[in-house]
Parts: sequence; C-alpha cells; structure tokens
Amino acid sequence: MNAESHFVELDGERCIHLRRFPGEGQVLFLLHGAIENGRIFYSRSGRGLAPWLAERGYDVWVMDLGGRGGSRPRIARGSRYSQTDSILREIPAAQDYIGQQRPGVSQHWIAHSWGGVLMNAVLARFPERARSVASLVFFGSKRRVRVWNLRRLLYVDLIWCWLSPLIVLLAGYLPARRLRFGSDDESRLSFSHGRRWVRETRWVDPIDGFDYRAALAEQRLPPTLYLAGAADAALGHPEDVKRLMAESGKGKQRFLLLAKAEGYARDYGHIDMLTAPEAGEDHFPVVLDWLAEHGEGKG
Repeated sequence: MNAESHFVELDGERCIHLRRFPGEGQVLFLLHGAIENGRIFYSRSGRGLAPWLAERGYDVWVMDLGGRGGSRPRIARGSRYSQTDSILREIPAAQDYIGQQRPGVSQHWIAHSWGGVLMNAVLARFPERARSVASLVFFGSKRRVRVWNLRRLLYVDLIWCWLSPLIVLLAGYLPARRLRFGSDDESRLSFSHGRRWVRETRWVDPIDGFDYRAALAEQRLPPTLYLAGAADAALGHPEDVKRLMAESGKGKQRFLLLAKAEGYARDYGHIDMLTAPEAGEDHFPVVLDWLAEHGEGKG
C-alpha cells in the first residue's frame, strides 16, 4: 500500500515520526506501547491493522513515541525522554499535526498496551482535546498488574521489575531490542515511570504530581472499546484491562474478550491480537463496526 513518513519537530533537536496510510475517510491515530514502536500495527509486507483499516477507506496515522521507530534521536544513555513528555508534548503535537493535515475531520484514537494508558493520560490532562476524538479503541491496555500467575512472576516481577532496573542502571537505558525481549528500547525515565505505575494503586505523575486517576474520575471520555486476549496471562490480562476501565472516567465503555469461548478463532495473546493471520477476519471487523457506530462523535 501507499504509505508516507511525516516528521513533527518538537524543539529543533527532536522529531516525532508518523507513518501515514492515506485515505479519504475519518482519521485514525494509532499509538504503540512500551518496548515497542509503531510497527506493531504494520509489517514490511503490508499486513497489520493499519493497512487493513486504510484499505477500508480510513486515513491512518501511526505514531512512534520519542526515540522509537523512526523518531529521532534514538534512545541512548543520557536520553531525557519521559512519559510526562510524551503526555504533555509528543502526543498532543502529533494530534495537532494530523489535525492540520485533515482540518475539521474527527479522529479515532487506537492503542496497543501501554499506549492506551498514555492516551487516557493525555485526555486527563487536556479534557478539551477529547472534543475532537470520536472514540477510543484499546488492545490489551492495562495500567496496574494485579493478577497472580507464573507468567506475571516471570515477565512482570522478574524481568520488568527486578532484572530490567539493573540493566538500566548499567546501560543508562533499557536496550530491549538488543536483548530480544522487546521490539524497541525505553529511556531510563520512561522505564522507571512506567514501572511505578504498574505497581502502584495511585496514578500520579512522577515529575509534577498530577493525579490522573482523580482527573479522570470527573471526566466523561469518548466511547471506548477495550479488547483483551484470553491467553494474555500477564501483559494485558483481562482482569487488569477491566481495572483500567474502572479508573478511566464515566463514559461509554465496552469490553471484548478475544476467546474461543466467545466465538473467536483462538484465545489471543498480547501480541497476536494484532499480528495473527486470523485477526483480519476475526475481530478487526468488530473494530470497524465500532468506528462506524461512533463516526463523527456519535454515541
């Protein structure tokens, strides 16, 4: 498919990469999660959620957070990228840039994993930005991890909360791509901030103390579809996804479990809910129906 790279300059030194799959329809703004980049939504062969939606007429924009994917400069020792900066500057700058390219066209925001936490955090900080967001769709998004099982102990407690801080201390950042437990790296600050949010009941910004949970409790977010995989035992467990729903305002919410028992082709996990060959015929059409139902801010 046709695809374009756009770059949004932030301060003369840093720029954010947006991969656009052009269409004439409504705008879709896609955001990846931790130790990822935008490629979770598209492959070199043209497969994935982003091209799938573009083929159906949507104007799809995929963001790389600071230092990931095509955004520059790359994450390295000494990088000052942080979650707070992503929330206050990077994501709003991307939304504004897309709005300049397609003025007056409503946006749907779609995220995988931690990207959903960051998108909700942006709307908590800037409630006025929700006026141009028709709906939200989150794949495997959770903030806190409260489930207990062996995979949680391995991936969250051992790798993320114990081993990774030691690596960050030595390297100055988390080289997850080189270590082969992620598709991209995390800066020291982004990693440490995310690690705190995963473990703490309080949802407070580590830099300026902003209380996201309290702010969202008073808001009505755009209609939000939460998808969780039945085989996602730790990184986006269905119960933890529901916990994010509970602390994300008073708006319309729908929960969808991707499980054989619910009529889907397989019990999906954290990554294959976006990458499995069956997804295009299995649950992507549900997302398409959701976007159509909430087009131009309906619902």
